[in-house]
Amino acid sequence: MSSNVSRRVVLRGTAAATAGVALLATGARAADHTGHTMDHTGHGGHGTGPMAFDEVYKGRRIVGKPATSGHEAHHGGFAVTIDGQELHVMQNADGTWISVINHYQVFDQPLALTRAGVDALRGATLVPIAMN
Repeated sequence: MSSNVSRRVVLRGTAAATAGVALLATGARAADHTGHTMDHTGHGGHGTGPMAFDEVYKGRRIVGKPATSGHEAHHGGFAVTIDGQELHVMQNADGTWISVINHYQVFDQPLALTRAGVDALRGATLVPIAMN
């Protein structure tokens, strides 16, 4: 298998995931999700960073917490995992959040971003990315 085929497969999968997340995000915003450990808005209040969360969403364990060191601290200071696997997230200059799963869709808070990531995975295992 040549590297072009691998690249093509990755790009095709990324495009499909992005399209799926865009469709699911509309419904996810309207749905009332229960069982999370923060207020109904997912915000920690004015002037504070995002609040930590630890919940089971659609059968997947999602955890988000402030990061004080390492790579996560460099990108917004927040670490997120899905079933114990790191979901690389970054905070944009305008305060919105993106991840490697839904890189072209922004979210106000990491909780919404992580839930959209679970939706996009559709049961697949999150595979760690190599960060050099």
